[in-house]
Formats: sequence, structure tokens, C-alpha cells
Amino acid sequence: MAERSRLSADAKDALAREIPADPRVRIALRNGLAFFGGIDVGGELVFRTRRPPVARLARTLFEEQRSTASVRRGHDQRLYKATTFEIDLGPVPAVAPPKPRRRDERRAELRAAFLCTGSVAAPQHGYHLEFVLGDTARAERIVGLVAAEGIAPRTMLRKGRHVVYLKGLDAIVTVLGAIGASGAVLRLEDVRAVKETKNRIHRLVNTEAANVVRAASAAAAQREAIQYLADAYGLRNLSPALREAAQLRLAHPDETLAELGRRCNPSVGKATINGRLAAVMRLVKRLRGEREEPEVSFV
Repeated sequence: MAERSRLSADAKDALAREIPADPRVRIALRNGLAFFGGIDVGGELVFRTRRPPVARLARTLFEEQRSTASVRRGHDQRLYKATTFEIDLGPVPAVAPPKPRRRDERRAELRAAFLCTGSVAAPQHGYHLEFVLGDTARAERIVGLVAAEGIAPRTMLRKGRHVVYLKGLDAIVTVLGAIGASGAVLRLEDVRAVKETKNRIHRLVNTEAANVVRAASAAAAQREAIQYLADAYGLRNLSPALREAAQLRLAHPDETLAELGRRCNPSVGKATINGRLAAVMRLVKRLRGEREEPEVSFV
């Protein structure tokens, strides 16, 4: 949980330090903060956050709309009396703010939604981005904002609250990139790169281990077949090249084909020694086939 909180907190703090220059984008961000971060306290709308940088951003934006927007400390009873920062915004609006039309305005509102209700899971526990809302209207609004980025989010109910969430790194990176959380994107990409490197190493190690097992099994089968050949046919009856290959395999049971090839006189490559041993194995199969054929009785 600490890792998850740290990643989300770092992303929110970085986003809160960036104030858009475009007035219309600032309005969309301000409206989003009020809509997603505001709570109804006796008919009065109060903006609440646990992040000091988010509180400072909200104060700056709300002061553009009214003469003053003082921040006071509070406590969230649901979160073990964690310190919160609150700003009074006046009477609760009768309707939600108009939906933004421009892409940069939509992304500003989505940024506000993340600042107020979003969290990113620590990559070690699986890629997960979610928004937790208190009502259907806000959840549907976020679904629309995320869908505008070409991503289809999922929704569910958790303890009576609406959750809009994404799984899969590509979808999460798309949304975080859209709202400007470049630091979080880089951290997630770093984790993905490390994971992919580890997976490649594991695959190589597993492949190498499998190759060693197969080579050991093949070498054991070759030794058994060559011993049979020596008893049933005699190695002296083989051609010099095949006899040398057979004798080297018996003398060096744990060596690879490449190592056996270097012991030949003159030395040969892996493919050549493999071909010679394959020829020996074919000969053994023929001999065993002759032995295993049933005897024919003549009456």
C-alpha cells in the first residue's frame, strides 16, 4: 500500500505544480477540481484534498474566480483522521459544469479527476489505475473522458462507491500521458523495461537448462548405443572417422559436441561430429532391428 500511495502521491504532486497557461484550460481544470473534489457540507460545497500541492493549485485557480480562497486544515474521519486541506466554494451548484469540447480542456478535466479521485497501483502488484467516485454521474463523466482517449475503462461497485479502472500498461500510460503525468509514465516504463529484461534472462536460462538436459540425455543414449555397438559389431569394424567419434563419446561422456569436435584429429566442427555420431546411431538401430526380428523356422 505504501508503494501505491507513493507513486500516486508523486504523480499528483508533479501535476499540481503545472498550471496551464491557456485560460480556457485553466477553467476546465478549476471546474474539474470543484466537481470531482468538492463535497456537500450542509448545502455548501467544500473542496477537500490530502495533498498540499493540490490544495495550493486549487487555491490559485479558485482565487481567479473569487476574491479569496483560503485553505484550512481538516481531518478525514474515514482515513484514520488523516490531515486534509479544505477550501469553501459557496453553495452547491444545481447542475454539473458543462462538458468541455476541446481536447486540451477534456484532458484538463481528466487531470482534475485524477488529482481528486485517482490512484496508480505499484507496478510490482500489477498495473492498475482507478478513480473512486461517490455517485454514478461522476463515474459516467470519467468514463466519457477516458473513452475520448481511445481507451475503454471498466467499472464496478466497491463498498457502495463507484470505481472506474484500467488494467494493462499501455492503456494506463495513454491516460497518464494525456493528463501530463510524464514522471509516472517514465517510472512505469522503467519497471516494464526491467521486467522484460528479467523475463528475457529467465527465458534464456530456462532454454539453456533445457538444452543441457537434452544434451545430457542424448549423450547418455549415445554412450549406451556405442557400448552395444562395441559388443555386437566391434568398433574396429567402423570407418576411422566413425570409430574416432564413438571412442571420444565413450571417453568423454559429459562433453558437448563442440568439445568432442575439437578433440578429433584433425579437429572438426559441431555439425561434423554430430553427423558422425548420428551415423553410428543409425548403424546401431539397424543392428538392433536385425536382432529383434523373429527367427524364421523351416519345417
